[in-house]
Amino acid sequence: MQTRDAPETAAPAVGTALRGDRRAAAAARRWKPGGLTIVIAVLALGGLGAGLYPMTAAWITSYNQSRVLVGYESAIADVEPSADDQLRQAREYNDALSAGVVLGENANIPVGDGTLSDDSLDYTKILSANGAGLMARVKIPRIDVDLPVYHGTSDAVLNRGAGHLEGSHLPVGGIGTRSVITAHRGLANATMFTDLDRVEVGDTITVETFGRVLTYRVRETKVIEPDETDTLRAEPGADLVTLITCTPLGINTHRIVVTGERITPTPEADLTAAGQEPVIPGFPWWAVLGGGGTLLVAAYVFRQGFADARMRMPAQHTGTQDTTKTTS
Repeated sequence: MQTRDAPETAAPAVGTALRGDRRAAAAARRWKPGGLTIVIAVLALGGLGAGLYPMTAAWITSYNQSRVLVGYESAIADVEPSADDQLRQAREYNDALSAGVVLGENANIPVGDGTLSDDSLDYTKILSANGAGLMARVKIPRIDVDLPVYHGTSDAVLNRGAGHLEGSHLPVGGIGTRSVITAHRGLANATMFTDLDRVEVGDTITVETFGRVLTYRVRETKVIEPDETDTLRAEPGADLVTLITCTPLGINTHRIVVTGERITPTPEADLTAAGQEPVIPGFPWWAVLGGGGTLLVAAYVFRQGFADARMRMPAQHTGTQDTTKTTS
């Protein structure tokens, strides 16, 4: 009996199938995320970043402000001229000042129009604890505000803390003086005076200036038009401080004005608390959430990249599989 030979095409067909299997196995190990996976990852990371940005930026700003206040006491201890000399110059400045302010509509900050009768007094050099123009420290217990106060009200200053309005009296107290301190409201990266509208009559404001501690009791809070500048002028017989910020949030057509009158003598509790280090922001636990979310997105992209590669496998190897079936 004669044996029938196997078809000559069988061996090549088996080899082709094996090569196809090897290519399929290699494709299964390939990492290549698809477009949809990348879009999902980008959207997830974008949402995570948008959600965490305000907390992150506010924490950084608060931390930096706290570090500035920590160094304030040591700065005034070593300052030249001495703290006593600078306080004396500040009183001379106030005596020479004809104070007033201008509030421009839609402007973020007021502009002082006070003039000096003595040109020898340089505003920028009086009560300057460091090269950045650090002047004082303002505390508002009602809204947990503890801010450094700098010379002037430029955007650069108000991005770091509160600013003293040039043209108003320096914050060293005195009958017939009104010191005006301003800060931003509604910033995404800092609280500043955002909650100034919550301050009530009877609350206190404490200003620490070169070792001098001044406490004021709030006697009036109101919202004014930009042209109501008489509200911010000094009053004979009164020792005043005024805090000012813009309102409504993001529109800035009006001003919130909080005015306090000096309490004498300064309460013992405020004298005791003077110079104490501010509360340093604690560990940002929300950063753990951000890190965990980022890792989850990375794990998703890593794993989905292999799945996306496998989904494309059949289309890449259909031709090989069909050839194998035909030649079997």
